[in-house]
Amino acid sequence: MENRLIDIIAQNNGNVKLGLIPGHFATNHSHVNYFVDMTTTKTQYRAAREAARELAKFYAHNKQIDTILCFEGTEMIGAFLAHDLCSTGNGVNGGLDICVITPETNMNNQMIFRDNLQKDIYGKQILLLMASVSTGKSITRCVECLKYYSGKLAGIAAIFSAIPEYNGMKIDSVFSMEDIPEYRTELPSSCPLCAEGVKVDAIVNSFGYSKI
Repeated sequence: MENRLIDIIAQNNGNVKLGLIPGHFATNHSHVNYFVDMTTTKTQYRAAREAARELAKFYAHNKQIDTILCFEGTEMIGAFLAHDLCSTGNGVNGGLDICVITPETNMNNQMIFRDNLQKDIYGKQILLLMASVSTGKSITRCVECLKYYSGKLAGIAAIFSAIPEYNGMKIDSVFSMEDIPEYRTELPSSCPLCAEGVKVDAIVNSFGYSKI
C-alpha cells in the first residue's frame, strides 16, 4: 500500500504534512476510504514541533489551559504545545505551567487516572489533544472520563479532523476536510465500498495499520 502514499502539506506551514493512502480501511467505529498516516508528525522532532506551533495559535491568547490530555500517541506534540503556550509573554498561559498527561486504560477499557494524577484534572481547564477525529465517538469517551474526574473541557485540538465541532465546541485542527475533500467515513452497515464488494485493505487504529 505504501506505493499509493500521497503527501498533503499544511496550508499555513510547509513543514507539517500528512500521508494519505487511498483504499478501504476499517476502524473501531467506521469504515474510511483513506488511511491518514501521522507517523512523521507524531514521532519526529521537527514535525511534531511545527504541528504544535500551528495548534498553539488557537489557544495562546484566548483560553487558559492547565492540562493537555494526550491521546493516540500525541505526547511529543503535547509537550511542544505546552512549551509554546507557556513561553513568557505568549498570551494568557505565558509564564505559567501546563501538565501534559495521558489517561490509563483499565481491563474494562475504561479511561482512568491514578490518585497521583487526579490533581491535574480536578477543577482544571483541560485541552484534549487528538491525532485525528473522524466521527467524534472517541471525544465522547474522553469527555465522559473528564466529567467523572471533574475536569473542565477548555478545547479540542487535533492534527486532522473530519468534523468541524463537537457538541457546539469548535475542533481546532491543522488539517480539515478542506485539505482532504474526498475523505469519507461511513458506518460499516452503510459502507458503499462494502456494498460494492470491495475488500478491506487493512485494520487501522492510532498506532497504524495491519494489512488483511
